[in-house]
Amino acid sequence: MTTMTETSVREFKMPDVGEGLTEAEILKWYVQPGDTVTDGQVVCEVETAKAAVELPIPYDGVVRDLHFPEGTTVDVGTPIIAVAVSGGTAVPAQAAEAPAPPAAEEEKKPEGSGRQPVLVGYGVAASSTKRRPRKGPEALVPQASTAIQTELNGHGPVAEPVEAPKERPLAKPPVRKLAKDLGVDLATITPSGPDGIITREDVHAAAAPAPAAAPEPVTTVPAVSAPPAPVPSYDTARETRIPIKGVRKVTAAAMVGSAFTAPHVTEFVTVDVTRTLKLVEELKQDKEFAGLRVNPLLLIAKALLVAIRRNPEVNASWDEAAQEIVLKHYVNLGIAAATPRGLMVPNIKDAHAKTLPQLAEALGELVSTTREGRTSPAAMQGGTVTITNVGVFGVDTGTPILNPGESAILAVGAIKLQPWVHKGKVKPRQVTTLALSFDHRLVDGELGSKVLADVAAILEQPKRLISWA
Repeated sequence: MTTMTETSVREFKMPDVGEGLTEAEILKWYVQPGDTVTDGQVVCEVETAKAAVELPIPYDGVVRDLHFPEGTTVDVGTPIIAVAVSGGTAVPAQAAEAPAPPAAEEEKKPEGSGRQPVLVGYGVAASSTKRRPRKGPEALVPQASTAIQTELNGHGPVAEPVEAPKERPLAKPPVRKLAKDLGVDLATITPSGPDGIITREDVHAAAAPAPAAAPEPVTTVPAVSAPPAPVPSYDTARETRIPIKGVRKVTAAAMVGSAFTAPHVTEFVTVDVTRTLKLVEELKQDKEFAGLRVNPLLLIAKALLVAIRRNPEVNASWDEAAQEIVLKHYVNLGIAAATPRGLMVPNIKDAHAKTLPQLAEALGELVSTTREGRTSPAAMQGGTVTITNVGVFGVDTGTPILNPGESAILAVGAIKLQPWVHKGKVKPRQVTTLALSFDHRLVDGELGSKVLADVAAILEQPKRLISWA
């Protein structure tokens, strides 16, 4: 057996990398036409409505074309890159070695032959197209002879009538090559050679330009100038317009939907966190936390998790379609982060089951990944409650809007040294203000107040982490 290798072009389509997203923006190409790629190699980075994602190519080959430039938003399922791939097709030795008839060198393959493109994750599309078998001298008319023999023998009607092969124009190989080079169809030429053979003179005559017709009178038409470019309706020197797309677009829609769907209620509490800050310094020296990020947000997150454990009804969602309240027996803790691409809220999966060192490690990984812009879509799905730390900007507090599908969000204000009554005396203490927004369909005033009071009590007396956890 001899293997004949052929090359086909495969189109890699924009996959759905975010569970139901309809489009993504191409941020950067890592390859260019002519580059060799291998299965699993990252060829580009795209930004969905949820995150920036790197796309690997699912096969080996050479890049033929990049269909879209960087910065283009492409619908899911649209081809974005063409790759020439090599595929092996087994051919019998005698068929491979037999000389092909002259007609074989000029016949084109039928449209639709070859392999069909595959979209990653969707499998191979069903197709009725089959590759035409290679022709050999002994295989030119088997179907026609079989069909005729079947009809003559009276074995029944032929399913599909077979047309007689069209007569091929007679011409010598050099003449055929000349016609091919000049773009002349031999079937359109009237042969002048002996026995109906097409000659070189016939080909040149067919390729010669037709005699020019008598010139028609020319009517002068006034030139039509191109329409002027549209003038911006704003002062370009004093204003800059930024297209709304990607994360910002989806965040805006989500916030509007949340604000006008869930009835928000926000409660506030100001708390002395001096002891919490002392505990943070002690944990930084603890060997168990070596190499981990230890800061006030770590203990605030743990305090919220303990408060949810004591008041589990706050960890829920509203199912409008089913008209049900869905109680969650797990906590995926979201951490709101402001990035150059917009607000992102990745979450720590099953945060309720993590020890304090494990929570510190997870927070560190989440912050690093978000800063690098490598947060995956999965990391931003399935959140149950969220913390937003506006204190890092020097803000005392705020009224946060719920992340869609969640029941509560805790805003942490700036921690400042303030006069505070401590043990009957006014002393300088580290103080902050917490704000808890919640969906009033799920959380009433009593439940929201209990959760916020528990968080405040733990931050004021961190030892409660041991007794309440």
